[in-house]
Amino acid sequence: MPRKKKTEELHETEVTAEEKKNVPASILTLTADAEVETQETKEDIIWHELQNAYRTRKILTGNLGGIEKMEGGGTIAVIYYKEMRVVIPLAEMMINLVESEEHDYGEMVQRQNKILGNMLGCEIDFIIKGIDNESRSVVASRKDAMHKKRQIFYLPDAAGNARVCEDRIVQARVIAVAEKVVRVEIFGVECSILARDLSWDWMGDATESFHVGEQILVRILSVSVKSIEDITVKADVKSVKGNTSKENLSKCKIQGKYAGVVTDIHKGTVFVRLHIGVNAVAHSCYDSRMPGKKDEVSFVVTRIDEERNVAVGLISRIIRQRI
Repeated sequence: MPRKKKTEELHETEVTAEEKKNVPASILTLTADAEVETQETKEDIIWHELQNAYRTRKILTGNLGGIEKMEGGGTIAVIYYKEMRVVIPLAEMMINLVESEEHDYGEMVQRQNKILGNMLGCEIDFIIKGIDNESRSVVASRKDAMHKKRQIFYLPDAAGNARVCEDRIVQARVIAVAEKVVRVEIFGVECSILARDLSWDWMGDATESFHVGEQILVRILSVSVKSIEDITVKADVKSVKGNTSKENLSKCKIQGKYAGVVTDIHKGTVFVRLHIGVNAVAHSCYDSRMPGKKDEVSFVVTRIDEERNVAVGLISRIIRQRI
């Protein structure tokens, strides 16, 4: 009998050894006790995180990485959360446009798609609305996340105070940039800031100073809260920065010549940003060529307008044309 028991123990040992052969060995690392995650392990961790966020309705943040057309004709925004693909239907992106007789639904969808295209690369908050464990697909809503943020930051607390209020400096996300305007998202509310409110310096092209995806500081000028769906915010960037225009203007001397760049031309008036940090206005040009935007020019000061903090004068010649 003892011999039989010994044979059984040996058989069990052999089976265990065979089973061990089928177990993948851990990654052999250069440093002792170090751990290296495989792509599969990373995806498992992220998927677990998405599952928890779905259950708790937690707000997550990802990057708008793509726009795709569905077979049925609809549009979806593709968000990447830590390399995981999340889909948001266009209706859940909260791109609100007023539908009127002039703008029918078809044209409104085209405009929404254009706005969405300008937002590519920006940060997006979202709440997961649906999840499929087998295909590991996720459907989410930006609108739900924005409404939740609005409740937190714009509605009064027990003391009657709101976190986002007039004159407060807050961080905002740049979600779209055009030549003369920057669109930002401030805790669930979108706001357009015109070029004149972006900097004390005259700005010819906002795309040279701002880009989609960055975070900037803005000052809240006014807030109007009618409901969660109807909140209007006005903000600027320049009041956060110090105004050095008056100090720099003292560097200008009448009949002095200074180099600068043309920022804009309107009805024959040329607006120039001098390299010494002064805004300048020219009503005439002595060069045979017509100045254009972004041209580098030689500017002669004939008068100092201290009330408007600008130098007034003329363009003596075009140093270099920007073609």
